[in-house]
Amino acid sequence: MRAMPDAARAAKANRAFLTAAVRYVAGQGIGQYVDIGAGLPTSPNVHECAREAIPEARVAYVDNDPVVVSHTRALLATDELITVISADAREHRAILSALELSGIIDLSEPVCVLFASMLHFLADADADALVAAIRKRMAPGSYLVLSAGCLDDSNLTAREGVESAYGARTVLSGRPPAEIAAYFGDFELVPPGLLPVTEWPGGVPEGAQPRPGAQEPSAPAMVMMLAGIGRKPGGDR
Repeated sequence: MRAMPDAARAAKANRAFLTAAVRYVAGQGIGQYVDIGAGLPTSPNVHECAREAIPEARVAYVDNDPVVVSHTRALLATDELITVISADAREHRAILSALELSGIIDLSEPVCVLFASMLHFLADADADALVAAIRKRMAPGSYLVLSAGCLDDSNLTAREGVESAYGARTVLSGRPPAEIAAYFGDFELVPPGLLPVTEWPGGVPEGAQPRPGAQEPSAPAMVMMLAGIGRKPGGDR
């Protein structure tokens, strides 16, 4: 908080974006979700939001923290439509293999994959490889939901302070807006596009249709994360 006073506001906005995005995607008929870097379970979580529209929604939570994995498994042990995968985000082949073997997620069908406030904890090359590999395996009509740390001249000093607060083992790889937009590849952005997470509306506009191209947003001072929803072309509307 000393390094970046808006940290709490951004964290709350990120959670609001995640829940609104899942509700929107579920409203488009998507019944399976992969949350990579899920973190400790909270409420409402991905499966709770999705099941407001699709009671039989299936979810895979992926994390590399043994405390997160064991706690999530304990809480959701009786839910046969949820799997918890222990995997390092840098090992995208292991994640894809685990999803295929889970019996929960079918990558030949449309799926929603979420990267909520986690890509900036990976080196740039690792983040690029992870998102590209996942994006390639997603079926037409799938959705990609992500929020990622934004870095520009206005927040370099604050980034250094936040990195120091996290500790020596943590490197924050915030990226310019154009590079965050590139995570979406040829996916069509759902309006309002790629925005600072604190500027996202409480819900995605009803009936919003994807628009082609990843619109590069401006990066106002102290923006920490940009957020967006993309749809892979093809598949049924």
